[in-house]
Amino acid sequence: MDYIKKPMEIETRSMEIIAPHLAPFHLNDVETKVYSRIIHASGDVEYAPLIHIHPDAIAAAQKALKAGADIYTDVEMVRTGINKRKLATFGGEVHCRVADPDIAKTAKEQGITRSMAAMRAFGKALGSSIVAIGNAPTALFEVLRLAKEEAIRPACIIGIPVGFVGAADSKEALRKNPFVPYITVEGTKGGSPIAAAVVNALMYDIDNTRV
Repeated sequence: MDYIKKPMEIETRSMEIIAPHLAPFHLNDVETKVYSRIIHASGDVEYAPLIHIHPDAIAAAQKALKAGADIYTDVEMVRTGINKRKLATFGGEVHCRVADPDIAKTAKEQGITRSMAAMRAFGKALGSSIVAIGNAPTALFEVLRLAKEEAIRPACIIGIPVGFVGAADSKEALRKNPFVPYITVEGTKGGSPIAAAVVNALMYDIDNTRV
């Protein structure tokens, strides 16, 4: 059986297959890359009409990346999926504290999720950063609370938690927030690979050299 074996050829062919599904949305080049990587990561072209990008989100996120901003994630799967070597070329690092014993202790004491406790612990460090959430709606709700109540303003929130409890509501709240630009997907769809794919799309648009 003959099939494509080279990674970049597989990626190129995938993007060619995805392209016709994006034609109705009249996207610019970088929006196309974000949409394409979401669909590529999910294998689901039905994502296309569900994706929402704030008008300032891409410019804000890429400005932060170029300035060496760090990325804060809700779970290890998001952290793992982000190309950390590429991020390091801009001067940034990825942080996730969900597995820290101190975070687990705080979460138990306060009766909240560990991802929520981690975002609360990051606190002011989230300012001018990129927040990438792919699993926990509670983490997204907490970041939005920090933005509203404590004036902690990330450069951009990539908020794409998945699931049936809180995910759709948290993403709707993200779209309604007046403080921070965002990239999200409405409804129950989402997940860590999707959030990571958005981060990678933004980085590869700046510099597509793979490291």
